[in-house]
Amino acid sequence: MAENKVNEKIARTFSPTAQRRRDKALQEKRSRIMQSALALFSKNGVNGTTVEQISELANVSKSNLLYYFKSKDGLYLAVISHLLDVWLSPLHRFSAEQDPMVTLSEYIKLKLEMSRDNPAESKLFCMEVVQGAPLLIKELGTPLKALLEAKSAVINAWIAEGKLKPVEPVHLIFSIWAVTQHYADFSVQIKAVTGTDLSDPVFFESTLKNIQHIILDGLKP
Repeated sequence: MAENKVNEKIARTFSPTAQRRRDKALQEKRSRIMQSALALFSKNGVNGTTVEQISELANVSKSNLLYYFKSKDGLYLAVISHLLDVWLSPLHRFSAEQDPMVTLSEYIKLKLEMSRDNPAESKLFCMEVVQGAPLLIKELGTPLKALLEAKSAVINAWIAEGKLKPVEPVHLIFSIWAVTQHYADFSVQIKAVTGTDLSDPVFFESTLKNIQHIILDGLKP
């Protein structure tokens, strides 16, 4: 009887359901650590943030945090790399078969929504780049360059088909990044001048329409 109970306990421990629960718990803890790190890094910078502060905010032990991330720099790089993946994901969707005005209009909207919904992430990335991107320089090299070259080819195809005015693609992409992310990185300045920010639906829609108008009207053939 005792042996049967032991075998049942072992079976439950290693069952697919139990494994899924463990995997979910591990992923949730890892995500909580990264969110806590993001909050502190974006406020204090990487040098002004300690592992102890992150573990306290995430409600995990320091040793547990270092089980998931071997060092503070490793955690910082994981957070920044994740942000880069999220921000670049809409750009991956560009294809020559799409209508350029519709595609670019939606891209501007998505980028502005990211600035509205993820201001801490945008400020952290800005801080990293301003400091020379010491921990992210590899990610900003070949992978990002390859993506921009691929999407520049798409924009050039639209131009060749007469769907857009001639424009240097990378400068178009840079301009969209600069304008939309300005509303996150300089939100304090914007609120001081306008009295509001992107969290106000009316201001968001007005901002979106104006950015789309300013950028897209200059591209119409």
